[in-house]
Amino acid sequence: MPGVSQELTPRAYWPAPTGTQVATIGYSYVSGDTIPDPSLPLTGVDSKIGSLTVGYLQTLDLWGRTANVTLELPYSDGETDGETDFGLTLAQDYKGMGDAALSLSVNFMGAPAMNAQEFAALRASPGPILGGSIKIVAPTGSYDSDNLINVGANRWALKAELGFIAPLAPKWLFELDLGVWMFQDNDDFLGFTKEQNPITAIQAHLVHILPRGTWASFDASYYKGGRSTLAGRRLDDLQRDSKIGVTLVYPFAHKQAVKVGYSVGSLNDSEENFDVWIIAYSRIF
Repeated sequence: MPGVSQELTPRAYWPAPTGTQVATIGYSYVSGDTIPDPSLPLTGVDSKIGSLTVGYLQTLDLWGRTANVTLELPYSDGETDGETDFGLTLAQDYKGMGDAALSLSVNFMGAPAMNAQEFAALRASPGPILGGSIKIVAPTGSYDSDNLINVGANRWALKAELGFIAPLAPKWLFELDLGVWMFQDNDDFLGFTKEQNPITAIQAHLVHILPRGTWASFDASYYKGGRSTLAGRRLDDLQRDSKIGVTLVYPFAHKQAVKVGYSVGSLNDSEENFDVWIIAYSRIF
């Protein structure tokens, strides 16, 4: 699944007052021994890919609980070099619109639907929070069935996740997220049908609350699974990806914020490493 290995999302289940709207534009840059879809039969990979993502979030009251609906539209521009399993050298541009994603998250425990005053009280004295989400990725991105590497995946994907936030101290939070990606078949992968098993993903975040709404987190993630079948032949491409990083969010001018982050990861328990830098601007309405 393109983009799975780049996801680190601290405070994904932290609530907001009902009616909150957030518009975000973010840029990420990935470099190193990784490709957007690790199940592809490539070795010795060197990638440099920049991605611009526009997002919109709406907080609402869903049966008395805090819920968020999020829409994400990505665009990528970069290149990937590598060698196929057949010994052919491949250098290919990675450019175009990515697959659109729509998410619904609901806080089941610890975060009822709130107005601004109730949210301020929760922020001053938070308790444990349990949430869940469904993310659907649609095959809207750029795709050419004659290319081995594409921005779009030409298939539907769904991620189901549970997230738990535990206050550790007045200024410290611990978050643990456990999810699973499931994929529809790609029925036009180089003229064949490509199936992919589910991928299990786990994230952990240690968040420190700083003055004036600023916060920082130490982040870690791991995923495993996604073995593929191509034209009925089982491939030896089990995926394992781990990543650690840091995130800083700085609010300013009352309803605006900047987010910066850095992470480093390794692919398939090997010495293949990659770096991810992100910067994003958000406007709250």
